[in-house]
Amino acid sequence: MADRPLRDTVVALVGAAGGLGAPIARTLDERGAHVVLAGPHPDRLQAAAPRPDSLVVEIDIRDHRAGDALISAVTRRFGRLDGLVNAAGVVAFGDLVDTDDDVVEEIFLTNVLGPLWLIKRATPLLAESKGFVLNVSAVVAEQPLPGMAAYSASKAALSAADRALARELRRQGISVLDARPPHTETGLATRALSGRAPRLPERLDPTGVAKRLVEAIEAGEVDLPSERFVAPS
Repeated sequence: MADRPLRDTVVALVGAAGGLGAPIARTLDERGAHVVLAGPHPDRLQAAAPRPDSLVVEIDIRDHRAGDALISAVTRRFGRLDGLVNAAGVVAFGDLVDTDDDVVEEIFLTNVLGPLWLIKRATPLLAESKGFVLNVSAVVAEQPLPGMAAYSASKAALSAADRALARELRRQGISVLDARPPHTETGLATRALSGRAPRLPERLDPTGVAKRLVEAIEAGEVDLPSERFVAPS
């Protein structure tokens, strides 16, 4: 694994206004990166921005054209892109048979197709900078849960794509990090598309998770399973 200094790099962060995205933005900024905050709510993105002049880009990850808008804005402002971090995600709870088809579709659009479309658009710039991609998957990619079949499947699909992309993009000098953090207190469960959250294990602090993710980027890690987020007892 090679060290990757973040000072003066340009990192696009999708889902930057979320419960995990906001602390990732702060941590990247603390490491000296220029953070581009992207997502569907410009007012919330501006509130999460670590600096008054941070670039904010309004996009909907479910739209395959979102990557074009993001790359265009980044190119106009910086002329380069060193990293793409995807921290966007949605969840639903309940048995699959009781879950609306539209909900299942939105889960896969947001958690799988959207990230893949973004990576596709970002690849040319990342190849120029020998940059990186970080996709935030989840522990359910390793340990699928009943009542969360669609969500578990979407995160497992994202992790599978990351493993394939790590080999595909390595030829262009781009590293791909698949991170599968344990349940984290991001507030996502309270914003579920449908259903009510089951009793889940104790959730981690998002600030600590964000710090671990950024440390993994800096260390050049390519695989960050759930057990590596928990400090040894």
